[in-house]
Parts: sequence; C-alpha cells; structure tokens
Amino acid sequence: QVQLVESGGGLVQAGGSLRLSCAASGRTFSSSSMGWFRQAPGKEREFVAAIRWSDETTYNADSAKGRFTISRDNAKNTVHLQMNSLKPEDTAVYYCAAARPGYGLGHLSRQYAYDYWGQGTQVIVSS
Repeated sequence: QVQLVESGGGLVQAGGSLRLSCAASGRTFSSSSMGWFRQAPGKEREFVAAIRWSDETTYNADSAKGRFTISRDNAKNTVHLQMNSLKPEDTAVYYCAAARPGYGLGHLSRQYAYDYWGQGTQVIVSS
C-alpha cells in the first residue's frame, strides 16, 4: 500500500508562485516514477508534469512548460511541483500520483499509468 499526502496549496495572486509537495510512503519511492495532475471545476483531470524514477527525466504538459518544475528528493520520499507565473486558469485541485512499475516516460502523461493517488491540494489563483 502506498500513501501520498500533498501540501502547499493555497490562494495566490496571478503572477505569483507556489510550491506543492507530496510525501510518499509504503513503496520504494526511489524506484517509482511520479506525476502531478490537476482538475479544475467542471473539467476532466489533466496531466501537469512527471518525473521518471531511473534518471529523473521530467516531462511537462504544454500548459506547464516554462512555468512549472517537478523535482524529487529520494532521501525524503518527496516530490515537489514548483509553480511560477501562475495564471487564473491554473486554479484546480492538484493531485500527486505514483506510477505503476514498468511504465516509461511515454506513458506518464496518462492516468492509467498510475496506481496510487493523493487526496489533492487546492490551488486558487486570483486575477
């Protein structure tokens, strides 16, 4: 069993920054690729960013490129999402997820690649 607990969400003005964190326990974290997804009100959950376990290669959605950075700290079993230049359209609940073993980078933008999810943390960006 894997537990994922997100933190760091909140209310921020447009142009501001937030750093989300996800603390993981239960599975060997260092061998799990990790991802961030988000779900805005009335919309489908969408991919934001992922980081591969083997070499920490990252993969961002187009909406996140140049603004969001995913990173991991294997010593602390934590993955972070640094979000800069936030826009009102970034308002959503952000979810951390742990990928199933064996899924490569090409699959990490898809929800089927993940078998454990956190409860989410709310991010609200005001204009």
